[in-house]
Amino acid sequence: MPVHDFRSDTVTLPTAAMMAAIAGARLGDAARGDDPTVAELERLAREATGKEDALLVPSGTMANLAAIIAHECRGGEVVVEQDAHIYNAEGGGLSALAGAIARPVRGTHGILSAEQVRTAIRGSDDAAHAATRLVCLESTHNVAGGCVYPLEVLAANRAVARAAGVPVHLDGARLFNAATYLDVPLARICQHADSLWFSLCKGLRGPVGAILAGDAAFMRRARRAVRMLGGAMRQAGVIAAPAIVALRDDPYAIHRRDHHLARALASGIAGIDRSLVDLDTVQTNIVNCFVDAYATDARGITDALRERSVLAIGRASRIRFVTHAGVDGGSVEAAVDALAQALGSLAHRSPTQQEAACRHG
Repeated sequence: MPVHDFRSDTVTLPTAAMMAAIAGARLGDAARGDDPTVAELERLAREATGKEDALLVPSGTMANLAAIIAHECRGGEVVVEQDAHIYNAEGGGLSALAGAIARPVRGTHGILSAEQVRTAIRGSDDAAHAATRLVCLESTHNVAGGCVYPLEVLAANRAVARAAGVPVHLDGARLFNAATYLDVPLARICQHADSLWFSLCKGLRGPVGAILAGDAAFMRRARRAVRMLGGAMRQAGVIAAPAIVALRDDPYAIHRRDHHLARALASGIAGIDRSLVDLDTVQTNIVNCFVDAYATDARGITDALRERSVLAIGRASRIRFVTHAGVDGGSVEAAVDALAQALGSLAHRSPTQQEAACRHG
């Protein structure tokens, strides 16, 4: 029986064309600037983002950490949405390694308004407070189910931050998903951030790596930070080659397919029980399924799904499904059927208004 893996788009595998590109890649010492394949990838990344410079780094976590260091946040605050990946899922590096202080703000589906950002920013005129050094936004927002910052909200946040003399960093792990949803080129989003990164190993299907981009001055500091963190690589063309294939193909078409599958999955789940999913928040390739009407701990349900060859991530009373190139329409049907069977074996209880408010807030 085939396994349908919805745990994350990080489980994607390189295509045959990507593997061929790896085998034929021209290599050099990337840390010395001598790898021609890395140089070509970084050129394509500059073109895609519209930024002055771009750098291949081993991971998104390193990209975020290097950005915080390069923005010189030590001893200052970084404004983040309270469920942001950089705050909740990167080992505390923001504080432990970059010396910054997180200032979490609760957004709406992961989105911070300009007024929230304005209120959160602290100036340097009060010695009792740590001054704000950076505003970090996340689009798409992982925990919020892949929700996307509207361009006008990004622009307003950037304007507020700029007026306060504070740069904006965009955690764009799934930035191509955001651009696909907004139906704009990637650079249209990137123009509203001083620095950003996007993943090469999620929807783009590369085996590893991320791109960090920004203006020339920022990137000089970021390159030093990446080296300090151990991210200066040698024959990294083997990583860059499959990413070049992804960027030269139509990445937006790949992501449109993933989004279509996510909407089909969400509709199928809603057909089981409308309380399980908020269809309005299914914008990209992540579907959050809220099972608090059935169980307080989703792990029992994900165990039942696994027994039916469907893999998903369950935390508290939420199950996350992520669509990607490794699943198809048959996988969606299998997931809906498996979920219906798993839930059918549980006693149903109605969610309270308080639970519903927390779920959709």
